[in-house]
Amino acid sequence: MDSRRKFLSSVATGLATSLAPSKVLGANERIRAGIIGAGARGMEIVRDAMGCSNIDFVAFADIYTRRLEEAKAAAPGAKTYLDHRYLLDDKSIDAVLIATPQHLHCEHFVASLEAGKHVYQEKTMAFTVEHAKRMRAAYQKAGKRTVQIGHQGCSSGLMTDAVAMANPARLGKITMIEAHMFRNTPHGKPQWSRPVYPDMNPENILWNQFLGEAPKHDFDANRYVNWRFFWDYSGGNFYENMCHQLAFWYRPLNLHIPKGVTTTGGVFLWKDGREVPDTMNVSMEHPEELLVTWTSGFGNNQLGASEHVLGTDGTIMKAQQIRYLPQKVNQPKGEEILGQTRTEPRAHMQNFFDCIRSGKETNCPFELGYRVSIACRMAVESYRRGRTVRWDAANEEIV
Repeated sequence: MDSRRKFLSSVATGLATSLAPSKVLGANERIRAGIIGAGARGMEIVRDAMGCSNIDFVAFADIYTRRLEEAKAAAPGAKTYLDHRYLLDDKSIDAVLIATPQHLHCEHFVASLEAGKHVYQEKTMAFTVEHAKRMRAAYQKAGKRTVQIGHQGCSSGLMTDAVAMANPARLGKITMIEAHMFRNTPHGKPQWSRPVYPDMNPENILWNQFLGEAPKHDFDANRYVNWRFFWDYSGGNFYENMCHQLAFWYRPLNLHIPKGVTTTGGVFLWKDGREVPDTMNVSMEHPEELLVTWTSGFGNNQLGASEHVLGTDGTIMKAQQIRYLPQKVNQPKGEEILGQTRTEPRAHMQNFFDCIRSGKETNCPFELGYRVSIACRMAVESYRRGRTVRWDAANEEIV
């Protein structure tokens, strides 16, 4: 295993060729991309990017040396950096993908925009309300920079069908969206748990960069690799899965930040030191006079994941497929509609690169990511405070 010193010594070599000026991209010109956060999820979106046409993947940044070594197998000619700031110094890089732990999103997003990059930001966009505001200020200051938030469902065929179905003529007055997401794992294999490898030590991991603005803590390999378990770095399943289901319907229905959110639940199953709940229920009152409920658990997968949009005149049911069902009491002649649109798995990434070239708005723009991240933070705050929380729209604060 190469040590940190080897990677740091290679940084100077990378900087020698990083002074080329940024350029305006033509419709068919190649885009040079890099990533901050080359873990499991990061490499998934790297593969999506590399599957898009006219893309050169040229740089990886990660604070763990093993991940940089593994990333080189995907793009042998790419540069590797332990410190993301060296990647951002490379003016020849047009676009940056960010797939770091949630508490670091703000730091990396703001730095990438300030470096003049287009940004693909994995979900949930912002960790806290304060982070969301800082990210918004950076986005507004950056001017014509393309931003795509990683709610991939917004570029799916299901979304195309949902937009066609979700209109008052078919649904009438919508009063509720019921959503749920259930999983299960074998006994002894907790959801999200990752192994601690012997080389996860201060020699191979830049611990202070992992902490970022989080509370100071002595090096802890478990906190590093299982960051999803801890409130300092994670929003739990509210940020992992609820966010996707909210984003999917926030877009076609143009829902705003909830007025109030109530969350209940607990760590009922996996007593492995995690702080985030494994069983939870969220109720969100929206200003459109609409209630969104979301229930999730890690102890049974029978119900799977789905959403039901409930209107006076019809229902939209979404799981692996999407379907419209008329409410016969108000639509006696209404007919069932089954969604048929299909898209490639990398459609969201392709949309990002297409919008860099065209200047059009992405399928999941910053503003949508902002609303979803605030709603998710409200769910976290309600759970942790043990009470209903409300959104003060005038002051943009959770109260």
